[in-house]
Amino acid sequence: MSVLPKSVENVINEFSKLPGVGPKSAARMTYHFLRSPNKDASKLGESLLEMDEKTKFCVSCFNVTDQDICDICSSTQRDHSTICIVEEPLDVVAFENSGIFNGLYFVLGGVISPAEGITASELRFKELEERVKSVLNESEKKLELIVATNPSLEGEATASYILDIFDTFIKEGKIHISRLAMGLPTGADLEYADRLTLKRALEGRRDI
Repeated sequence: MSVLPKSVENVINEFSKLPGVGPKSAARMTYHFLRSPNKDASKLGESLLEMDEKTKFCVSCFNVTDQDICDICSSTQRDHSTICIVEEPLDVVAFENSGIFNGLYFVLGGVISPAEGITASELRFKELEERVKSVLNESEKKLELIVATNPSLEGEATASYILDIFDTFIKEGKIHISRLAMGLPTGADLEYADRLTLKRALEGRRDI
């Protein structure tokens, strides 16, 4: 016989699926919503449904947005001759909150990780090639790609793969590729980096 109603168990199980949330934390969050007098559970549910219905990926950079093309990609105030390649949308948030980058972004959707079974074919490398070719066709300026994958073995492997993809363009002088400086410790996640660390890493980027 179960001590908890099935509906409560279902909520705990769903919270347990969140990154970094164990069964005890999931249970505490569930009881928070049970005790809340302000219909917090209903508000959370409505917000999740709205997010699920309205958000999509930008057709240019694959950041999350509620439009076909996000505000960053469509802005005439951004530097369209620089594209910062990141792993996930939260990395874009980290850079934007720092206020130190005024170029465009491209979200790969992860990194190459043989240990986890993630190959290059599962990431957005083809879309990245198309994006780069599109930008080069629109402008005669030399394009800089800043590889801002996390400073891990997987991040470095992904950076090397990007270098191989654009080898011809590099030799033709159309593209310059740089990597964030190691002001970021190995194994760190960009989304947790502070403003100064990101600033130093971006300003001290190096060729690859």
